[in-house]
Amino acid sequence: MASVPNQATTRASNTAAHSSKGFTRHEAALTLGALGVVYGDIGTSPIYAVRQSVLATGGAMPADFAIMGAISLILWALTIIVSIKYMIFVLRADHRGEGGVLALAAFAHRSHGLSRRTKSIIGSFAVMGLALFFGDGLLTPAISVLSAVEGLQVEEPSLAPLVVPFSLIILVGLFMMQSRGTGKLGVLFGPIMIIWFTTLAVLGGMAVFKNPMILHALNPYYGLHLFIIEPWSAFVALGSIVLAVTGVETLYADIGHFGRRPIRMAWLVIAYPALILNYLGQGAVLLDDPSTIRQPFFELAPGSLHYALVGLATMATIIASQATISGVFSLVQQAVQLGQLPRMEIRHTSATEFGQVYIPRANFLMLFGVIAIVLIFKSSDALAAAYGMAVVGMMTLTTALLLIVAKKRWKMSTPAIALTIGVFFIVDLAFLSSVSLKLFQGAWLPLAIAIVVFIFMDTWRVGRRVLTDVMYGSGLSTDRFLERADKTPIRVAGTAIFVTPRLDEVPGSMLHNLKHNKVLHERVIFLRVDVQDIPYLPAEKRLTVHKLGKGFFSVEIHYGFLDTPNVPRALEGARSHGLSIDLDATTFFIRRETLVMSQRSRMRKWRTKLFMKLYGSALEAAQFYHLPAGRVVELGSQTEI
Repeated sequence: MASVPNQATTRASNTAAHSSKGFTRHEAALTLGALGVVYGDIGTSPIYAVRQSVLATGGAMPADFAIMGAISLILWALTIIVSIKYMIFVLRADHRGEGGVLALAAFAHRSHGLSRRTKSIIGSFAVMGLALFFGDGLLTPAISVLSAVEGLQVEEPSLAPLVVPFSLIILVGLFMMQSRGTGKLGVLFGPIMIIWFTTLAVLGGMAVFKNPMILHALNPYYGLHLFIIEPWSAFVALGSIVLAVTGVETLYADIGHFGRRPIRMAWLVIAYPALILNYLGQGAVLLDDPSTIRQPFFELAPGSLHYALVGLATMATIIASQATISGVFSLVQQAVQLGQLPRMEIRHTSATEFGQVYIPRANFLMLFGVIAIVLIFKSSDALAAAYGMAVVGMMTLTTALLLIVAKKRWKMSTPAIALTIGVFFIVDLAFLSSVSLKLFQGAWLPLAIAIVVFIFMDTWRVGRRVLTDVMYGSGLSTDRFLERADKTPIRVAGTAIFVTPRLDEVPGSMLHNLKHNKVLHERVIFLRVDVQDIPYLPAEKRLTVHKLGKGFFSVEIHYGFLDTPNVPRALEGARSHGLSIDLDATTFFIRRETLVMSQRSRMRKWRTKLFMKLYGSALEAAQFYHLPAGRVVELGSQTEI
């Protein structure tokens, strides 16, 4: 398995680069990378957002009012949600340089003065955010690729039956590529997205030049005017307007990879102006000819460039999908580390680029889910309602967590919070209420996905707690055992390491070994792996070693939830703590449980069965912690749960 560079070292080198003469080039490279990875999703929204928004506002009012109002609402949604809320406030709420729903929840959770109930709510928000992100991870590739391939039928309506097959071929190919890593493809992301955003700006600007009347949509009055003349239609339209801000969570989640300033630069200098011009351009085209509502984005291009635009749009949507898939892999990795999901195989696909991981099980489940979604919905129009619910749900959870951070960490006054976070809440809840109206039109899908994921994660979390209570808490304490350690059987040469979740009790694997083999090694180590709710831990804080006497030691290996656990590598640092370990003369003992249904289970029967299935599917601890092959002994037992 490829090694991953120490993240603290990477950050130090980045800081040094920022202070050196190469700062400008370095920052430009990060900005280009952010443009390719971070803004792929929001950058492809123009393909379908205008069509859905104008259709939602039209019918109950004159076409010109509907077009101007919809474009105005889109522009101000980008401004308020992305440029103000995320760029100014949310990006400030990084947790030791990392972002995303897990990092934000951990940042809020570590605030002083929180009640147990508040901390429990924060934990639930984190799980709900993860669940919604998984739903977004299924919907983004489906709607993005479908919307791009649908451009084929603008010039040739006879190609419509090929949209779904072509989309499936592209999506299957995309997921099959994941095992090879995104390193080579990632090199192309930035330049392609530069071309994409340039194309958006040029095509939009040309259309605006032909019909500058659309520039009036920059005035928020036209969006507000919709609520005055047709309040219900305008409210319903918000469920489609939100499609213009898809991908905002990605820019926050990737702050650790690119930094706050490059992400802001990429947005304010390139992505934001290009999107504004393109949305205005599509509005200008619709003002000239409302019948182009079928595909206003592709109508921007001259006929001779139509298929070239379809090809470029397809490449951009693949990039958007890739970024989302990689984000799901990253969140699954974090959830596994934090004990929110069973252990899974996690492969690092790059020896130099941190964060490039491939998770086979997650990839297979996502591929199956995306194929099912495409076959069920068959068009981007049908998927639009479903997509909006996933986006708004995550936005609302982020605002809720941001409220706690603003109050407890930033010490903002109540009036300041009301004028900022309060306004964001009102906007989010307005969008959420509107999207909820489409519950039976497709908005149920991300909720269903989120509920299923939440049930799995909550069952795993509760089940682990029950299992730990059953296995530990009434065993032989370490102190009592050490008092009688001189009376133990024969001690043999070598080192034995017993992996255990608790250091205050003698590991069950050691008691089993004593019972059956009646020997102890001359040196015995009780080992616990501790994952903390911070992204990374520096190498100097990796180990805690305590000498217990009589040849016994307790060792804790500490990781952040974005670190990769590698027990043998961590144990190499034990020498500086006065404990030298020769892995060739060391045996690792692991307890392996076979779960049996108890007559008095503390969980409902169906949850107990589900937990047993999840427990049985978990990756073996020896493989997950990279223990050396041939040096591991598993001691099994049956446990009622």
